[in-house]
Parts: sequence; C-alpha cells; structure tokens
Amino acid sequence: MYTYYNANVMGNNIADCVVRAISNAEGKTWDETYEELSDLAQEEGLLLDNVEFVEDYLDERYRRACHYAKTVGEFAKENPYGIYLVTMPRTYNIYYRWNYI
Repeated sequence: MYTYYNANVMGNNIADCVVRAISNAEGKTWDETYEELSDLAQEEGLLLDNVEFVEDYLDERYRRACHYAKTVGEFAKENPYGIYLVTMPRTYNIYYRWNYI
C-alpha cells in the first residue's frame, strides 16, 4: 500500500522533496537532513537542490538501479517492500516509501 509522507516541519508541500525524501529514507528529521545537505552543498558552492549535488549524494550512499522503461507504478509492483529513492528526470524528484501488504 502506498503511503504519503511529508516530513516538512511546517507541513508545506514545497520544493523540498529532496530533503523530505532523504529524511524519510534515513530516519532523520527534516531539520537534521536540511542542515546536513545544506552544509555539504555549501562546501561545494552549490544549492542543495542542484541535480548533480543530489545525484552525487545519493550515489555515495545508495546503490543505483536504472529502470528507464518503467513507470513508478511498475517499479513498485516489482519491488513491493522496502524504501526506494526514485528520481524522475526533468520534472521533479519523487521519493516515497511504500509497502505492499
């Protein structure tokens, strides 16, 4: 079953999807994740929502599995358990946790 989750401390649904997703996947608060990403991005002179910065951050911590020909729904059916960070090119990043019962 798909479960929506919003870790934003104000409950806002804004352009902080990277922070919300990583906080959820890593079991950290939104504030902890924002601070960590912000500090790392600042060290590199980038904004924390920079695509290259986010991809490098994720690649350093997670195994990448490309599924270009699949929809998110197809991927979820094939991977019914676990926590996945799913990126969508040129639109926005979608990172959600789902569980099938």
